[in-house]
Amino acid sequence: MIRLLTFAIPAVLLMTAVGSAQDFDAKAFMAKASEAGRAGSAQKTKLVDAKPAQVGEVIVTIIRSDGVETKSKPAEGGDMVVRNRCPETGNEQYLVKAASFAKRYSPALSEADPQGWRTFRPLGTPMQFVILTASEGPYSFKAPWGEAMVAKPGDAIVQDPNNPADTYRIAAAAFSCTYDVIEKPKAGS
Repeated sequence: MIRLLTFAIPAVLLMTAVGSAQDFDAKAFMAKASEAGRAGSAQKTKLVDAKPAQVGEVIVTIIRSDGVETKSKPAEGGDMVVRNRCPETGNEQYLVKAASFAKRYSPALSEADPQGWRTFRPLGTPMQFVILTASEGPYSFKAPWGEAMVAKPGDAIVQDPNNPADTYRIAAAAFSCTYDVIEKPKAGS
């Protein structure tokens, strides 16, 4: 697996892959969708691999057959590179800040392999989710970590119910691979 390091992808390139995306208030969207009964609850359950990030490293998250999802800010000491175990998405990687990693993942379940990857179990809080309909999107918005993100029809918009600022997009294939639905939406999407 090739990790892409320390280069920038301008937000305009993220959006050109899906045409012109509309500006989008993800938090307001989630509030309205929840009121309308469109929000369900899901929890990340699939094991992941993770290893310490190199200080200054930038992780570009690429979803197979979907392209660039997001680009991290440069890693700081203690941050972790997390790799989903989803062959259908290309086992995408993303950066998790040190303070968040301990809250979101168990202690290591394995010894490090030769590349430094160890197995971890998600401890995630159940997240509210809404699946974008065929008539919704593409939408452009800023992820909680400050990078441009584009949500397309079929993708999930997820939100930590205890922290509405923690609202972001998960590609359709990644959501179905790594999350288990706890409660389906009351209303159809």
